[in-house]
Amino acid sequence: MFAIFKRELKTYFLTPTGYIFLALFLLITGIFFAFSNLFPLNTNFAPYVSSILFLFLLCVPILTMRLMTDEKRFKTDQLLLTSPIKIVDIVLGKYFAAVVIFLIALGVTVLYAVIIAIHGTLDLWQTVGSYIGFILLGCSFISIGLYVSTATENQVIAAIVTFGALLIVWIMDFIRQGVPTDNISGMIFAIALFAALNIWIWFSTRNLIILIGTAAVSIVVFLLIFFLSGDVFTGLIGKVLGWLSLVSRFESFSMGVLKVDTLVYYITFSAFFNYLTVRLIEKRRWS
Repeated sequence: MFAIFKRELKTYFLTPTGYIFLALFLLITGIFFAFSNLFPLNTNFAPYVSSILFLFLLCVPILTMRLMTDEKRFKTDQLLLTSPIKIVDIVLGKYFAAVVIFLIALGVTVLYAVIIAIHGTLDLWQTVGSYIGFILLGCSFISIGLYVSTATENQVIAAIVTFGALLIVWIMDFIRQGVPTDNISGMIFAIALFAALNIWIWFSTRNLIILIGTAAVSIVVFLLIFFLSGDVFTGLIGKVLGWLSLVSRFESFSMGVLKVDTLVYYITFSAFFNYLTVRLIEKRRWS
């Protein structure tokens, strides 16, 4: 893993990708800091922290678009996949290289907090909590970008699809406000979820016995929920979308509150998408 990590980290500084990401991120964060704090002589750092969240939508696709597409473009993917290196090591090496570049960019913005602390009053724990939330949210977004980069063949397509996926995650709370909350809609949504799960299992395993088994379990679980507590389906769509929302969980960090369940959620989310990436590469290796 360390060899892949070093190679990817070096590549970021041998190609324009790393410089474009750092320049874009630092330019926009600098402009926001100047107009929200320096020019108005405002020592409240909280509005600045909240305002730069949207940068993840613009910068993470740039950071992750080449992670796996470059291997396909330069025809090195087959060499990599046939090497004795474990798939997990390949994925984690690339993932942590992108995370380090992200941390470098985020680390520079700590200087803005230092300036506020010197010339005004800085809410230390609120700032620390916000940066912990930034790191966890950024790692989650990077895991999505790495998966998309693995699933696509072109850098531009990878960047566009990653941006679209992150945008959906970003507006998840807005979508949740407009979804139906009646029981019937919840039941249809639950059936769709079970169907999607079984489709994913089929494409992952191509094993008819496993598919029949999971389909049978899905039907039994659905019927048990329906007969024992049919009200569970009421508002189910909103509950699921709320549970999947990454951005809303950041609010507790921005207030300086660290919740163990939120920490575990972000870590699990990143691990899950890295697992999907590993499975996708393994499927390609044996196909």
